[in-house]
Amino acid sequence: MRFEGTQDYVSTDDLTLAVNAAVTLQRPLLVKGEPGTGKTRLAIEVAKSLGMPYFEWHVKSTTKAQQGLYEYDAVSRLRDSQLGDSRVKDIANYIVKGKLWECFESETTPVLLIDEIDKADIEFPNDLLRELDQMEFYVYETKQLVKAKNRPVIIITSNNEKELPDAFLRRCFFHYIRFPDKDTMQKIVDVHHPDIKKNLLKEAMEAFFGLRELPGLKKKPSTSELLDWLKLLMAEDIDPAALRETSVKKSLPPLYGALLKNEQDVHLFERIAFMARRSS
Repeated sequence: MRFEGTQDYVSTDDLTLAVNAAVTLQRPLLVKGEPGTGKTRLAIEVAKSLGMPYFEWHVKSTTKAQQGLYEYDAVSRLRDSQLGDSRVKDIANYIVKGKLWECFESETTPVLLIDEIDKADIEFPNDLLRELDQMEFYVYETKQLVKAKNRPVIIITSNNEKELPDAFLRRCFFHYIRFPDKDTMQKIVDVHHPDIKKNLLKEAMEAFFGLRELPGLKKKPSTSELLDWLKLLMAEDIDPAALRETSVKKSLPPLYGALLKNEQDVHLFERIAFMARRSS
């Protein structure tokens, strides 16, 4: 049971090693990296590659660890009791299973994605320590111990919005997805846009990596934004020559809204372009 990447996902050697190491150790794989570098997509592709069921738990700022286990719907039970519904006699009817519970019930080894764990409260990771270690939890309302039928492959993503607790980090295998170099990016583009014209791709890649090198850029364009930009360039049949000025930082790239996502970065590029034109 080894992950080797898929035809839809380019996995570097070090990322492949990290996934397989986490599977071997039976520890969660904590993945960090710039937004848009494929952290969330990794879990989907691991499940696809290994032929495993897939479960995902998207964490928000208001998410509590308990929600991943189960929730007791006391409001519905109270309403049903007022209406004389016979379901109220069994409290199990009001237990709503969370993503961890659903994952634990899988008849074969599943993949579980806990996405953007750093969005939640700082205590959120610590509240899951026992469940991730022992692969079990207790339902107090029904006096039931829920155990995982098969230990899942757990992939946890973080955008580094806040530091994660040391006790949690000790239980994970860590990997940082570095931003792809030009050769790796070429392979990624080949997967998503196999029919793109070579001269257009060459000029677009020069412009894209040149843009990322701008000093003071607030948000560097990501892999997913490059793919969106290339799709637009192909749809609008943009002349590669129109990108050449961008690669030497003399003008904003065509359809720059796919790459630059705030006005500060647009103004920064415009100032640099103005200085480049004046000096030439």
